[in-house]
Amino acid sequence: MATPTFPKKTAKLNAKPVDYVRRNAQVESYLPEIIRGVGVSMKHFFENTREMVRGERPDPVLERYDDGITTISYPEQKRPYPERFRGIHRLTTREDGSMRCVACLCCSTACPAQCIFIEAGEYPPGDKRRGYERYPVKFVIDELRCIFCGYCVEACPCDAIRMDTGLHPVPYDSRDQFIYELDLLMSQKGQDGTFETHNPRHEPGEPTHPGVTREHGH
Repeated sequence: MATPTFPKKTAKLNAKPVDYVRRNAQVESYLPEIIRGVGVSMKHFFENTREMVRGERPDPVLERYDDGITTISYPEQKRPYPERFRGIHRLTTREDGSMRCVACLCCSTACPAQCIFIEAGEYPPGDKRRGYERYPVKFVIDELRCIFCGYCVEACPCDAIRMDTGLHPVPYDSRDQFIYELDLLMSQKGQDGTFETHNPRHEPGEPTHPGVTREHGH
């Protein structure tokens, strides 16, 4: 049985023949191309230097890109983070400067990476918060294990932990520097520059407080 034959299709090439260039000593040395490349680099160097001295350098974040390459000089220049950007953690404070965290362990329980450790403590006798509120003796977050999911912020009933610093973890040369303890978490500010939060919390003793205290039951 004869094998059927099909007509061959001729491919249409949109190619343009290029003349062969003989490799002489000038071409094989690559010196002309090296000099041309260094010339382009020096041109951009002096143009950028002149614009920096005169204060005419375009903002690579807010302005459109011009001819050439515009580089962000980090950390002097930073791209503006979105308002809901999840940065490194911070612990918020009340208006009197005391911490809002009540050591309920909701954030450490909700954390899927198990990177939060809290040791709760009781207020001393005579303190009005003793009996219904605790405070963290230790509050440690391992930023290397954190996946920045924001579950801790969503789980906190007191809005005591936030990720609105607008900062990302900086590169360190030691694992110990990624362990954020209580004093470091309390020293971080929000993007508004304050240690507080925009969500109000009604404290016990105030007329608007809906909860239960030791003196006032249900």
